Amino acid sequence: MTKPNLLELPLGAQLVYLAEGGANIIYRIVLTSSNPHNGSKRDTPPGVSSLLQNPIDSFVVPAQLKGKLLRLRKETKFSISYQENVRNFDQTIRPLFNPDELIDQELVCLPKGLVSRCNEQLRAAELSGRRPKHRRGVYLCATEPFGLLVTDMTSFGNPGAVLAELKPKWLLQSPTAPVNARRCRTCALREMKNHELHRGGKAEVRSFCPLDITSDKFDNVLRATRFVKGCKDHGRLARVLYRNSTVQKLLTHQKAKLQVGLHGPAAQSREKSLAMTIRDCTMYIKMPRDESLPVEVRFGDLDLKTGVGGKAQYWLDLEKHLTSEGWYMGIKNNAHPSECMLQGPRTPYQLLM
Repeated sequence: MTKPNLLELPLGAQLVYLAEGGANIIYRIVLTSSNPHNGSKRDTPPGVSSLLQNPIDSFVVPAQLKGKLLRLRKETKFSISYQENVRNFDQTIRPLFNPDELIDQELVCLPKGLVSRCNEQLRAAELSGRRPKHRRGVYLCATEPFGLLVTDMTSFGNPGAVLAELKPKWLLQSPTAPVNARRCRTCALREMKNHELHRGGKAEVRSFCPLDITSDKFDNVLRATRFVKGCKDHGRLARVLYRNSTVQKLLTHQKAKLQVGLHGPAAQSREKSLAMTIRDCTMYIKMPRDESLPVEVRFGDLDLKTGVGGKAQYWLDLEKHLTSEGWYMGIKNNAHPSECMLQGPRTPYQLLM
């Protein structure tokens, strides 16, 4: 079988661990600044630098990979190959948005032994306590021959940029919620989960109501921004989000794929998978220090979700619980008042500063 004509990591490159989620780990691809070849071919294969080290200033990014990060797949029960992942992305997700509205994905061939070296570093980081506790014990897939080059939305090479990250989730109410609901789907689910946290003596999670993000009232958008990760300039972020064309496009796609409650397409159909995928993506926002420069707003975490492994039944059971147990109606009290726009008048954001 011939090898597809794909990019390969430059020889001599090093990987610097940045972050990880449940299914993937993100690395920066760098060369040491003392490398006289500055990206030209060497005899040494790509390696892995120490995990979680901060002095990235001593590195330079290969010219052909500027603006890119490397994503590697973990070995999990329901993960799919990166080739299938990219095929789904190209056929299903890419047509929905402009290129500058997406965290791009591009296959890259991995040198032999790179994943093994990465896993050795992960185990070493666990022994030294540097790997997050809730991520330990799961490692990269040794049989995956590809990585993904993804758009870099960090401030690396752009000092002073303000970064924000949020999950828009359900920008519309669930079609099977009660007609007189006082909680949107996201706020209802958060209150259900917070109820369990409260009963277990754990701190509740607070966040914004997604309906505020697409509101025609600027004050509602401003209210939502105080919960957005990584951004203290709430006013600037609210101005970016208010009637933002990229956000409105996601809303339009969610409206077109509205049958996501107890009815609609079969739970394991491609239509249902796409509908749930666009309700669980992440929005990344990069605002340059110079406010006259353009702001980047991109969606990521758009791997097509599937209903395999009981996930489809979980979606249905969750909707039944939210309805039958009264979470859509907001009948149970938690430690904090709800942020949901559906509950009616709320204390103005300015008084909560």
